Amino acid sequence: MLLYLHIPFCHRICPYCSFYKHTPGDTPVGGFIDALAAEATHRMDWPVRTIYLGGGTPSMLSPRHLEKLFGALHKVIDFSRLDEVTLEANPATFDLPKARLFRDLGVSRVSLGIQSFAPHVLQTLGREHSAEQAAESVRILREAGMPQVNIDLMFSIPGQSAQDWENTLHRAVSLAPDHISAYNLTYEEDTAFFESLRRGEMRADEDKDARMFHLAHDVLENAGFDHYETSNYAMPGMRSSHNEGYWRGEEYLGLGPSAVSTIGDRRMKNVADTAAYTQRVVSLGHAIDEIERLDHEAVRIERIALGLRTTAGIPLDLLGEDALRRVKELTCEGLARIAQDRLVLAGRGRALVDPIAAELI
Repeated sequence: MLLYLHIPFCHRICPYCSFYKHTPGDTPVGGFIDALAAEATHRMDWPVRTIYLGGGTPSMLSPRHLEKLFGALHKVIDFSRLDEVTLEANPATFDLPKARLFRDLGVSRVSLGIQSFAPHVLQTLGREHSAEQAAESVRILREAGMPQVNIDLMFSIPGQSAQDWENTLHRAVSLAPDHISAYNLTYEEDTAFFESLRRGEMRADEDKDARMFHLAHDVLENAGFDHYETSNYAMPGMRSSHNEGYWRGEEYLGLGPSAVSTIGDRRMKNVADTAAYTQRVVSLGHAIDEIERLDHEAVRIERIALGLRTTAGIPLDLLGEDALRRVKELTCEGLARIAQDRLVLAGRGRALVDPIAAELI
């Protein structure tokens, strides 16, 4: 079982992010932490393999709140048996003492939301840290003894040139992280960027996306990183165990406002409202707002869409006759290969994972 905890708080709202989040405002953070701890106590009925704290910005929680939350988790989970405990962090939200606290609490992996090392690109993204703070945050985590450090980067940002992207990649590599995630910007509904796209102030460019995707592949693989999933690169032995669980279709439990769980054939979503979440957990022990039953076809579609993103690919027996005929064409075009009765995307096909998946489904 994978465990995800959603921390919705951010100092400022980034214009590209569609996850449920908000500034703390008048929200009693202590009450939220109590509710999250209570939900963990009430719903932890399965052995956990990994923990991931995302958001939002989990690293902006105060040391007192972090200690309270992790104290509750340690009561219901044996951390010594976990493969990985990841905490998402903004470089502007921690110093060396706080980084040492992360480690003392049981965090084994920090994922840094750096996105870019170009100042004008950081400004476009609304990030509150500088390129220098981003680099310093990696050094701080290493000094604190953090076993694994990931850097999140983003490409195809408005105003970002190919040279900006290449410089960012090389700067990230120079910091010697264990893992780099390189995400193609997508214009998600309910974001400021989407509204700018709708008004014609920004535009998507698939050719630019592909060029930057392949640039990342070349730079990072040449630096020794394994490109093991569409957006993810790892040094040997440093893959994200938690995210690999998602791509393999493992069950997961999501705690916190808007968090999603998939257990057996049920997909459950918590209410996407922090105040309502806190009230429901206090009164009911959970904040589940939606429940969906997943049939065989829904599971098959997800396995195809997620599995094609990885270097493990998908079993051919997930595909129908029409899809298998398309597979032959893909292999002839050099976009895919067959390995031990599995379909694995290759070459230019890796950048075309979404349209290829749509064809095969």
